[in-house]
Amino acid sequence: MKRVYFDHAATTPTDPVIAKTVFGYMTEVFGNPGSVHSFGRQARQAVDVAREQVAQLINAQTVEIFFTSGGTEADNIALKGVAYANRNRGNHIITSAVEHHAVLEPCEQLKKEGFDVTVLPVDEYGRVSVETVKNAIKPETILISIMFANNEVGTIQPIAEIGALARERKIYFHTDAVQAVGNWPIDVKEMNIDLLTMSGHKFNAPKGIGALYVRKGVRLRSVQQGGGQERHLRPGTENVPGIVGLGMAAEKARLGMAEKVRYTTRLRDRLLSGILATVPEIKVNGHPTERLPGNVNVSVIYVEGESLLLNLDMKGIAASSGSACTSGSLDPSHVLLAMGLDHATAHGSLRLTLGDDNTEEDVDYFLAEFPAIVDRLRRMSPLYATRGTAVQRCDSASCKESECEIRGS
Repeated sequence: MKRVYFDHAATTPTDPVIAKTVFGYMTEVFGNPGSVHSFGRQARQAVDVAREQVAQLINAQTVEIFFTSGGTEADNIALKGVAYANRNRGNHIITSAVEHHAVLEPCEQLKKEGFDVTVLPVDEYGRVSVETVKNAIKPETILISIMFANNEVGTIQPIAEIGALARERKIYFHTDAVQAVGNWPIDVKEMNIDLLTMSGHKFNAPKGIGALYVRKGVRLRSVQQGGGQERHLRPGTENVPGIVGLGMAAEKARLGMAEKVRYTTRLRDRLLSGILATVPEIKVNGHPTERLPGNVNVSVIYVEGESLLLNLDMKGIAASSGSACTSGSLDPSHVLLAMGLDHATAHGSLRLTLGDDNTEEDVDYFLAEFPAIVDRLRRMSPLYATRGTAVQRCDSASCKESECEIRGS
């Protein structure tokens, strides 16, 4: 049976060349980079090279890159670190309803500690408007945190515009760019980004390694104690193999970015057009153009997402119905609900995320199997059996029947 991996937003395979090099830093160049002897110096040199590679990927300075265990830790350091260090200036934080839980939950914790948090709504595509951000700013606002691209629907936010607004108002701007780094070009200087989160396993580096970009001059307090590593911001012995892998993945992404974007965009468009051509009553989720090149998110009307995943898996196809961090939950996606979908439509969501290791044959195999799976599941659905008793409509208040996004209704 053919096996197809369409879940790159959850994690990506480690590049074989990177994996081989990383193994060498476990078994041969294994020194502690804090040691003064030759073993330690070798490790320190490798960390320094990787820091430069990561910095170049986003047009930062090497001193602005801090290595972490991944995106969640980097988000926590950014949010709590700015909040604690700038409490004398204000206590107001702005974020959005479609953020990853690695941002939403630290914000909830900060609320319990007396901070004021504004959670902004999004439009039907999952996008935050710059005007909404502008209207939410208060004299006490110290931080705006808006993700670069959504992990579920792939929508890219107006980051440069929000960054310019934040810079003009002298407010720190953080973006969780875990889904975007390595998959979309980012320039922290042009986009006026003060803090940026990345995670290595989203672009072919190993799991357990990430980084936080902190623009020089940003006031940030460490939220951990225990050592002087990473200039006291993230204490603990550096994960040298992971850091080397992250650096190599960053270098590969920088050199191959344009081609990767072109290739995955072409595959994505082939996949989406094929789905819409072969399966009726499909709702496309996310922005039609301002979205990650490898992301397809659709709601299959009258079908439950988990059933889709199980049936696809039996055909060797790996997909997702939302964020991998919440896949064990029976609740519908908070992202889709924030975009205005009803619970039934949100429960029928399917996320297909492609990488540059996918092929046209993978797409065609999916398209050959998917219609029959949907047809079989719909015939088992009581909602499908009674579909003729009511007109299926979008939930949007501005929906026009002739322009309804629910295909075939």
